Amino acid sequence: QVQLVESGGGLVQAGGSLRLSCIASGRTFSNYAMGWFRQALGKEREFVGGISWSGDKTYLADSVKGRFTISRDDAKKTVYLQMNSLKPEDTAIYYCASEKTRWGRGSRQYDYDYWGQGTQVTVSS
Repeated sequence: QVQLVESGGGLVQAGGSLRLSCIASGRTFSNYAMGWFRQALGKEREFVGGISWSGDKTYLADSVKGRFTISRDDAKKTVYLQMNSLKPEDTAIYYCASEKTRWGRGSRQYDYDYWGQGTQVTVSS
């Protein structure tokens, strides 16, 4: 059984930074792309970004480009989401997910087969 556990969320002022982590277990982490999604209160879950199995390709939503970066450490079976210049509209529950393929291009929920429980990020103005 694959398990994904996010951490690193919290309350931060606008303009601040947070780094989310997601630790994976249960299957060969390095064989799969990973992604981050977020869901704000009353809104649908949306794609934030993805990273390929090798880590050499990353894909970010337009709303976070230039502010967020994704990286992975296969030795630690961990994927990271570095969030800088945070805005109040970034407030949401952030989820990591394991993609069904190696490529990291999946931007839809059904491209992913395992999900974490989520971590809350709140950005105050």
